[in-house]
Amino acid sequence: MAATPGTCSGPPQARARRRAKATKRKHGVSSDAPPAKRRNEMSFLSAKKTSEKETQRTFKVKSHKKFSPKKYSVNAGDGKQEEKPCIKTSSLFKNNPEIPELDRPVVKQAREQVFTPEAFHELGLHPHLISTINTVLKVSSMTSVQKQSIPVLLKGRDALVRSQTGSGKTLAYCIPMVQSLQAVKSKIQRSDGPYALVLVPTRELALQSFDTVQKLLKPFTWIVPGVLMGGEKRKSEKARLRKGINILISTPGRLVDHIKSTKNIHFSRIQWLVLDEADRILDLGFEKDITVILNAINTQCHKRQNVLLSATLTEGVTRLADISLHNPVSISVLDKSHDQSTPKGRAGQGVAPPQTSDRLDSFAIPESLEQHVTLVPSKLRLVCLAAFILQKCKFEKDQKMIVFFSSCELVEFHYNLFLQTLSSSEGPPTLRQAPSASTRLKFLRLHGNMEQEERTAVFQEFSCSRAGVLLCTDVAARGLDLPQVTWIVQYNAPSSPAEYIHRIGRTARIGCHGSSLLILAPSEAEYVNSLASHKINVSEMKMEDILSILTIDDCFKVRRRENQKSQAVGPQEIRERATVLQTVFEDYVHSSERTVSWAKKALQSFIGAYAAYPRELKHIFHVRSLHLGHVAKSFGLRDAPRNLSVSAVKRRKGKLKRLDLRKKTQSQQHLAQVLRSEYSSGLEAAGAKVRNRSTQEASSQHPASRGRGKRQVPPPPRTIGARRGQRKDKPSQMVF
Repeated sequence: MAATPGTCSGPPQARARRRAKATKRKHGVSSDAPPAKRRNEMSFLSAKKTSEKETQRTFKVKSHKKFSPKKYSVNAGDGKQEEKPCIKTSSLFKNNPEIPELDRPVVKQAREQVFTPEAFHELGLHPHLISTINTVLKVSSMTSVQKQSIPVLLKGRDALVRSQTGSGKTLAYCIPMVQSLQAVKSKIQRSDGPYALVLVPTRELALQSFDTVQKLLKPFTWIVPGVLMGGEKRKSEKARLRKGINILISTPGRLVDHIKSTKNIHFSRIQWLVLDEADRILDLGFEKDITVILNAINTQCHKRQNVLLSATLTEGVTRLADISLHNPVSISVLDKSHDQSTPKGRAGQGVAPPQTSDRLDSFAIPESLEQHVTLVPSKLRLVCLAAFILQKCKFEKDQKMIVFFSSCELVEFHYNLFLQTLSSSEGPPTLRQAPSASTRLKFLRLHGNMEQEERTAVFQEFSCSRAGVLLCTDVAARGLDLPQVTWIVQYNAPSSPAEYIHRIGRTARIGCHGSSLLILAPSEAEYVNSLASHKINVSEMKMEDILSILTIDDCFKVRRRENQKSQAVGPQEIRERATVLQTVFEDYVHSSERTVSWAKKALQSFIGAYAAYPRELKHIFHVRSLHLGHVAKSFGLRDAPRNLSVSAVKRRKGKLKRLDLRKKTQSQQHLAQVLRSEYSSGLEAAGAKVRNRSTQEASSQHPASRGRGKRQVPPPPRTIGARRGQRKDKPSQMVF
């Protein structure tokens, strides 16, 4: 007991030494000191050491509220803090799966000769029609598909035409159609109704085909074209049908609507029936509509000329050809090494069913089209896409890009995100001050949930623009002729090689040069082999090369001390700048509850579309292979939303099955008891009632078993996957 006062009241020099040692410690705390003395010793810490922690603490609080350039700066401190800047998303490059070596088998791609030396005046067309083709359309020589198709169609033969995207298939049927209609002896009257019917899958393709036909009909003013499509007022379309339309271009759904509801539409004078992009018409689920249209035409018109056109042939197209074509000529434009089609001008007895041959398994790709693929971990997908857009459309001149997504929600989310962060002057300060940016980015969007007026305006604006980025779904993948498109980016892999061909076909049209990029996750690398099996070659583009574009401009640079020299550009510098860009996206997403809701909705749509891949691709694209936390990062979410785990859904399913099994066993036991009661004395039932009453009382006292007495029907489980055959624009809904 004598030593205790000595510790509290010792010599002043000993107390000073103890105080100095306590100050030098890292936390300035002595385990032997009482709490009051410990707080006093903490106050002796130097302001130089506390400033770093206070700055970091205040940064973490403010980083969620608003954009601030301080996020991307490094405070004046020791060297360690400069190596690791104060960025919330510092884990962007951690715990990512390894990018495998891409084994790309080299295959010989099917090629087509696009142009021929023959001119249109050699076909014996009307002089005014030839003049219109040369002056208005500014076309002088024919393409290969036009050279083979036009003479056959001028003879009145049915035809099944297959040719690569951008080879001029629209003119291949429009020119002979206009030539035959203007040569009708009794001059066509507007009130006669339709002489030609052209069916196309999408509204944009209907507008484009209508524009082409309208230009060809300039010398022949008595022939009136018209277009019917969804999104327009039915009353105004009925008025146009009442006045008369001679060449009717329509989408299947809207035409069926008029067949059922409009009395003055008739097909008694139909001479031409054209199904453009026939395979896509069937893919969109228009089989019943096509059947209704064919039945309506067959009841009123017995003789007509039928044409089916597509860049890819499927089993559904050949089945449709068997039904609608009579003794057709099969026209397939391939080089001699791949051409196994019917010889030129030879009439085939129907169309052969699909076979595993070069003819149907390989697709013709333009020679001037360069195809690339890059493997990107899920965390880095958003940053990689943004860096690629900046590289091609902001730091290079006259670049026009189309980015394909799998759903409307994905298009809307990325459109608003890029509009507010990459191109808007009201965006984050770091991206607003871009000294070396040559042009301001222009973003447009196109998908099926937009109003028709807006879709038409976007389509026309992007067609006339010299540069810009169009974010869209597969609604823009078929038949659209968008001039001077230099890059096609597939952010979400297509569900089939045929869809891949149609997407990349929006560039390198009619002999022009173009490029495409397919972005895959490391777990999806086998998709390249799937493309190779259809004779599609792709070259690999490294993710690091795409992200290195961020080092061109100092707006992505992490600011350091004035006396600290910036390090040479290397992997660490690229990672820091990519982290800055990711932080910009995350701060925008978390700036309000509305933007967080948009991001969650887009993530939900992505998972639904991912679960809707066909069975033959499930081993590549399976929901189980997704790391939901990493995928959420690519939507600007710092954490994965709740109730989104696939395993949780499976657990709910398993629990539901167990409950169903329990119901069955309970019902069987009850039935057995009823049967036994007829032969029992009644004593067993009384004893059972006493036992049941005692167990219920015991269970009511036990808190863990409350609520078990009532029999509850479990709610149906929410599934992540979309049903088979469901459209990818609208995947199944999930609740977070």
